[in-house]
Amino acid sequence: MHWPKDREAIRASYNAQGFVVVKQFCQEQQVQALRKNLDRYISDIVPGLPAMDVFFEDKSDQHQIRQLPRMGLHDPWFHDQLTIGPLPQIAEHLIGCSIVPQDVSYFNKLAEIGEPTPPHQDGFYFHLAPCEALTLWLALDDVDEENGCMHYVAGSHQRGMRNHGRTQVLGFSQGVVDYGSDEDRANEVSACASAGDLVIHDAMIIHRTGANQSSRSRRALGFVYYSSRAETDTAAKAQYHEKLSGELKAEGRI
Repeated sequence: MHWPKDREAIRASYNAQGFVVVKQFCQEQQVQALRKNLDRYISDIVPGLPAMDVFFEDKSDQHQIRQLPRMGLHDPWFHDQLTIGPLPQIAEHLIGCSIVPQDVSYFNKLAEIGEPTPPHQDGFYFHLAPCEALTLWLALDDVDEENGCMHYVAGSHQRGMRNHGRTQVLGFSQGVVDYGSDEDRANEVSACASAGDLVIHDAMIIHRTGANQSSRSRRALGFVYYSSRAETDTAAKAQYHEKLSGELKAEGRI
């Protein structure tokens, strides 16, 4: 991983659009190291995780992992990726103040069966005031329209929080209820990426992904950072997670 040379151009694009793609952030050997440690995490750590820290596409098939939140809490190697090196430096540069590393998560859309991700704003899940945070999304596979690339509504990070409602998508339980206006569609941009590219987005930008209709996997790691100016409503966040956990258990999904 390396800090790109065109830092100011990256920040200008990020501020204007709410997202930016940094090409070739990781070299091939670094991508291989990330994949190797992901495989280690899945084989060694996942069997002992609590239900809310591993989501399966089909709970009866333990090989169909679709999401692994809070990896940094369970493994020092991933904690180091979150807290040391260029990733937190980039987050600090883009947010414009000191940052608080929060989470590293694994996201996968399995070949041919990976579901779409509903349009949402990450900040709705974060319960922050002010809502200053970002996600650095690191592609472990080539990502395109066929296997579920990101779609962003450019500039929507500047237009406030939209109303969200419950979805049936495991791992993305809330979505923008009135998504699909002419303005949304006119400003939607696809963010295709190659393995090793870094896609960075603001917590307030509306984004979604399509299904994986290909025979290829679509794996990525997401690193989340909060601004040091932001305060978390811990009571509201805990209440949300408790309610969601109860609903998912009642539905037999975890």
